[in-house]
This record gives sequence, structure tokens and C-alpha cells, in this order.
Amino acid sequence: MSNNNEVLEAMQLRRSIRSYKPDPVPEADLREIIKAGLYAASGRGSQDTIILAITNPAMIKRLSKLNCEIGGWEPSFDPFYGAPVVLVVLADKNRPTAVYDGSLVMGNLMLAAHSLGLGSCWIHRAKEEFERPEGKALLKSLGITGDYEGIGHCVVGYVKGDIPVAPLRKEHRVYFLK
Repeated sequence: MSNNNEVLEAMQLRRSIRSYKPDPVPEADLREIIKAGLYAASGRGSQDTIILAITNPAMIKRLSKLNCEIGGWEPSFDPFYGAPVVLVVLADKNRPTAVYDGSLVMGNLMLAAHSLGLGSCWIHRAKEEFERPEGKALLKSLGITGDYEGIGHCVVGYVKGDIPVAPLRKEHRVYFLK
């Protein structure tokens, strides 16, 4: 890294992690990660995204099983890779910027996790999960009303093994118009 800016460095070093230790994430760290997500930019400053912070192992297993079913994998596969935390980001379907707003929250969550020495990974299929009766029932049980779309799961935990090294960036992806 030629730059000593911590934010820019985190953006370059953060990688998707697909193997986690079972150790719990300290609540203070989890709250900092969530706070970073809540500070993500949103269309017209609407702040219409919500985060389900799941640390309950039974609930994580339930969502993992549903995600695995949607993905079409063997029932023994864990699409959350053993992460002890699953942060589900949902966005108000009625907002024209819902997917973009939720994606910015996901990016902030992953960068914040990295900055605190934790691994993370964006796991898809939240959209399908929360279109199903199980997902809708979960939101209802939490008193969440409205029409929400699942944007993604940010799984978080301590990295098991080595952090992957970023591949070189592809060329010819930036065009300056001066």
C-alpha cells in the first residue's frame, strides 16, 4: 500500500471470507459494524433500510437451511460458512433506490468488519428468503410492517485460515474524460 489512509487501505485489503471460527463477535464490535451500516448513503437521505442482527445459532441455522434450499445445494452445505453473525439487510420495496441503498449498507458493513479485524462476506438469496412465507413471518414476528426486499446477508466472524490476497485489478476499466 502506497497510501497511509486507513479507509482506502481497508477498501483494498478487504476480501470475502468463506471460513469462520465459531468464536462469538463482541457485542461492542457488532454494534460498531451495524452503526457503520446505518451511516451508509441513501437516496434523498431516506434511511429506509433495516438490518436484522442475528446471533442466535438456531435462527442462523434456520436461515442457512432456507438459503441452502433456495441455492439448490446439498442439505449439509452451510452457505453462511459457519459465521456466528448474520446481518440481513432489507430495503423498502417502495423506494426507487431500495437496492442501491441496501447495497451501500452492505458495503459499509463489510468494510467496518474488516477494520475491526473481522471477516465478512455478502451472501445472496435474501431476496428469495423474504419473498417466502417463512421470511415474511419472521419480519411480522419482529413487528416489522411494510414491504421489504432482502438485499443481502453480511456474514461476520473471525477468519478461520488465511485471508485471501486480492488478485491484480483488470486493466482498461477506467476512462478519463478531461
